[in-house]
Order: sequence, then structure tokens, then C-alpha cells
Amino acid sequence: MTKVFIDGSAGTTGLRIHERLAERDDIELLILPEELRKDTSARKEALHTADIAFLCLPDDAAREAVALAEGSAVAIIDTSTAHRTIDGWEYGFPELYGRRKRIANSKRIGNPGCHASGFIALVEPLMRAGLIKKNVNLSCFSLTGYSGGGKKMIAEYEGESRDTLLDAPRMYGLTQQHKHLKEMVKICGMDTPPIFCPIVAPFYAGMEVTVPVHAKTLGAGIDEVASIYKSYYKNGLVKFVDVADEGGLLSANAFAGRDDMQITVCGNDERILLVARYDNLGKGASGAAIQNMNILLGCDEDKGLVI
Repeated sequence: MTKVFIDGSAGTTGLRIHERLAERDDIELLILPEELRKDTSARKEALHTADIAFLCLPDDAAREAVALAEGSAVAIIDTSTAHRTIDGWEYGFPELYGRRKRIANSKRIGNPGCHASGFIALVEPLMRAGLIKKNVNLSCFSLTGYSGGGKKMIAEYEGESRDTLLDAPRMYGLTQQHKHLKEMVKICGMDTPPIFCPIVAPFYAGMEVTVPVHAKTLGAGIDEVASIYKSYYKNGLVKFVDVADEGGLLSANAFAGRDDMQITVCGNDERILLVARYDNLGKGASGAAIQNMNILLGCDEDKGLVI
């Protein structure tokens, strides 16, 4: 029986992980009483007792947890941004080239960010194939459900007297300093961050990340791009589909409640839309974390997940 500790189990990511793992008979969850949830000594003891620990914490608290775990044998999967681009930590996106084996042999895994997951899933395979060069200038817009903002934002959107401005999509990250840009650049091997436009909309969960690109920039058309994705994503929870059958529309919440990701290529032979759809709490957070845990345990990657 694998002992698992979720440090930060009261947040949206931690709650989803707990929900998925509570139904499994191969996992023993180590749960601290409410009064000890933030107690340093209790957290340290749990980290040293666990085989695997999920950190669902703000960055500084995640760094503190890693320090508390020093001297233990625990494998850590950190869902914060604290360790995603740090040496000695493996980036937890197993569908990317060579990552699955490295994740399986790692004790320190940085879980991908929600927006970054879609961008990287779309861009990295084309970078590897040579269609996108490292000095390219890209843009990206990303629609997300409000659950990605955590408990405070959820309360704002679901409050009885909420501001009417919340009834429409809202753009943020206006200074082009979004915290996911660092991993987008590093994992894809780009020289320049994309112009990034994240948008939170009045639906609970789901994400739709789009990278628009001219065919002349790629030196390829839709069919070649689709062929690359089909070959690249043969294994794992990322799947390519030629056309999403929704009457010519692509809904951002189509994958709400799921833990996989769909890749689609739209447009024409001049202007191409690369689109990734998934749940910001699923493949964008908790689902990806559990997938990484499954790889560490050597079991089916989708065990305990909704796909």
C-alpha cells in the first residue's frame, strides 16, 4: 500500500487529487487533522512517512515543504510554480519526448501549469520537428474556467451578489509577466516568450488554449501539422483528433471533469489555429499530478482518472 500525503489538501487542486485517490484501494492517504494542517512539525512527520507527497501550495510554502522533506525518501510532485524550471526537478509532462522515463526515475517532479500545458503540448512537437524555430515570435490566447483562480475566485463567481463584470470573459496577465511564461519558454526551447493573453470566463472548469500561426511561418500546411501530432501523441492522455464535431464550434468547457487533453488543428492553408482543450483542474493540474504518480508506481497512467 502506497502512503500518500497531500500538503495543501484544502485547495481546489488538492481537493481534486483527494477525490480521485480516495476511491483507490492501492493508496493510503495520510490526512492531518484540521488543527494540524498548517503545523510545521505535523507536516514534516507526514512528509517523512509518505512514499509520495503532492504539494498543492503557494510557491513559498512549497519550497518550505521541500526543505522539511530533506533526509526522507519521499517522492514529491509539486503543483506550484516553485520548481518547474529548477535543475534537479523533472517537468511532469510524460507525453513530451523522453519525459516519461525521466519521470519514472525521479523523486522531484514539477507539475506543469494549466495554461502552459496547452501551449507546450501544441508548440514543443513542432519545435522538435523543425517547423517552429527557436527564434520565432508566437502569440497565444487561453480561455479558462474560474476554478483555476482558486477558492477566492470561485466564491466571487458563485456569490449571490456578484459583480456584473464577472458575467463576461475577463482578460488578465496584462503586463505580459504571467508566471507560466517561464516554463513555456524553457520547455519549448524558445528564445522569446509568446505574446500571451489568458482569459477567465464565467464557467467553472475547462480550458481552451490556441496558438495562431501563419502556414508560411511553419513552412507546412494543416495536413503536415496534423501528421506530426498524430505521430507524436501515440501514447498517454494527450490525443489528436482531426475535427471536433461540434457544428463548427469549439467549446472551452468540453473537457470539464476529465483528465485527458485533445489536440486539434483548424484553419486553412494560409492561417492555422493550433488548439488544445482540457480541464484546468484535470490535465492542467490534478489529473496530470496523478498521472505522474501512476508512472512512479509503475501502474497504468490513467488509473483512477476520468478519460
